[in-house]
Amino acid sequence: MKKIFLYVFILLYFTQCSSVKKHNAHLKALIPIDELKADVDFTYKKLQKLHPQLYWYISKEELDYKFDSLKSTIREPITPLEFYKKLSPIVAAVRQGHSYLYPASMQMTKKETKALIKKGTGPFSQFDFDFFDNKLYVVNNKSYDKSIKAGSEVIAVNGIKPLALIEEYNNYYSSDGYNTTLKTRTSGKRFSSYFTVENGIKDSLTYTLKFNDSIQLITITRYKDDSIKKKELKTQKGITALDRAKSRTFRRKKRVNGYNADSKNYNRNLDFMEKDSSIAIMKIRSFNKGDFRPFYKESFRKIENYKSNTLILDLRDNGGGRLNEIVDLYSYLVDSTFVFLEKSEVVSKSSLMEGAYFNGGSFGLKILKTIYAPLLYSYLLLTVHKDDTGKSWYATHTRPHKVHTNPFKGKIYVLINGGSFSASSLISSNLKSSKRVTFVGEETGGAFNGTVAGFMPVIKLPNSKLNIRIGLMVMTPHHKTEIKGHGIFPDKEISTSLEDRLKENDPQLNWILNDLKTNKKN
Repeated sequence: MKKIFLYVFILLYFTQCSSVKKHNAHLKALIPIDELKADVDFTYKKLQKLHPQLYWYISKEELDYKFDSLKSTIREPITPLEFYKKLSPIVAAVRQGHSYLYPASMQMTKKETKALIKKGTGPFSQFDFDFFDNKLYVVNNKSYDKSIKAGSEVIAVNGIKPLALIEEYNNYYSSDGYNTTLKTRTSGKRFSSYFTVENGIKDSLTYTLKFNDSIQLITITRYKDDSIKKKELKTQKGITALDRAKSRTFRRKKRVNGYNADSKNYNRNLDFMEKDSSIAIMKIRSFNKGDFRPFYKESFRKIENYKSNTLILDLRDNGGGRLNEIVDLYSYLVDSTFVFLEKSEVVSKSSLMEGAYFNGGSFGLKILKTIYAPLLYSYLLLTVHKDDTGKSWYATHTRPHKVHTNPFKGKIYVLINGGSFSASSLISSNLKSSKRVTFVGEETGGAFNGTVAGFMPVIKLPNSKLNIRIGLMVMTPHHKTEIKGHGIFPDKEISTSLEDRLKENDPQLNWILNDLKTNKKN
């Protein structure tokens, strides 16, 4: 038996190595003209076959023209990355943030990845960057070189100017609709990814930095902090029963709140501002990590016990996540029985079968899926229906939901910005209808009237081997606006400046606290 496992392990290892080697060799290959044009046609046909609202923000005639024009510009063989730069702006023109083309990038084997991690933190990960007024800044220095000051402008990295790269790659993806806040808010975080796509993973980078009119050239290399490991070994000695109890509590918190190992913070947090706990702050970084039901159950019980009369729900930079979670959270924030979503438009039953169910997975998994396919298709027969116009609809969270047994009945403030996307925009759309809720911050990156997401298969183009992700379901909130193609606008618009970020000042939260004090006086 051990020999069989060893044989399987060796086979899988060499298969992966061969696959990675083949993929990386393909990145340098020139793809023939006819194959590139075939991939253009393949992309459009897949979008038409799977995407239920392809022409929400662009007319069919305009999109037809863009795809036809693209083929006319392909006059010579090019690499997958060069093809990505031609095709991705056309996909982005659909203006659906969940549907986009992935760039061609190098892959590593598990052995190579493990060796890289062992070498330590990379030269990009040693800094936090943010983008203000078309300039990239270091807002947090986590590197071994403490001479680099937070607030230093990044003039160049290995001679490459950040603005040029950011402006180029902003053409390759979109938000939902016409808003610009998503790109403004996320460009600083995306810069390192853009650089890596173009130049690969580097063990050292030379930064050209500017601080108070002084320019310096600094090389940052990959860095391994051994003090962390020594600290962990030290804490393992002399463990008591109390230590074990604390460890169990800590492990549960990590599971329920959702612990982010990279950023060393929790996905969900509940804190109280005042000594009398009258103001509760719930920070949700995303809706896709952790055991959310016990978190909300325990949090709202605590809010009730503390008699908090104000809840600040912080959804800034929340990129979305699970639909079940936002429906559960919403049930604590409403006054009566509610419907969360309208029926979801889909292209057809087959679009869910072909696009989501049969797409991806190993050969063995596909065989297993084929066996269970009749059961799924029977389910789709019951849940996907055509109306009189010939459109197909899939019902999810369209039935009336009950309010939770201990809902919050006080004043609610919701913090939003351009990084609030997808699920965080859906819950914000429905909360916007409540007179108890005030929104503070910036327009959300996700659209008010919904998005095309749900099932989102990743499909490989046959010749370039690029991957495209396509949303299959129109997710429409119950409450909508007449303004087309924009996000949820705040009742009080406040942006964060570079100075705010450096001083850890929160102007949006400060405005809410001042508003509460003013209302209390009045």
